[in-house]
Amino acid sequence: MLAAFLRRFRKAPAEPRWIDVAGLRQQLADAAGPLVVDVRGPDEFDGPLGHIEGARCIPLSELAAHQGELAEAGRPIVFVCLTDKRSSAAAAQFVKAGFGAVAVLRGGMKAWRGSE
Repeated sequence: MLAAFLRRFRKAPAEPRWIDVAGLRQQLADAAGPLVVDVRGPDEFDGPLGHIEGARCIPLSELAAHQGELAEAGRPIVFVCLTDKRSSAAAAQFVKAGFGAVAVLRGGMKAWRGSE
């Protein structure tokens, strides 16, 4: 009963931030840049659009198993996918789990490649 009462006053989890291509490129130029996690499958990661240099490929279906190691990295995380649908789901999952510095690349790899 007390737990139900307290839940009513608990803040809703924050929403993930969105970052555009220019903002991510600027952050990646810094030595202490974010960790880029690409939640597409390996076939897409190595496919025609490729991936962002230094990104880790962790498919969305496997992401929960990697929460601990990503937390240990102690860096902000930017999630990427083809557009931004899977990456926004990944970011929401991490925000709900208590991760604070989480962002989604707006437009995903299509936007990243379109800006080159």
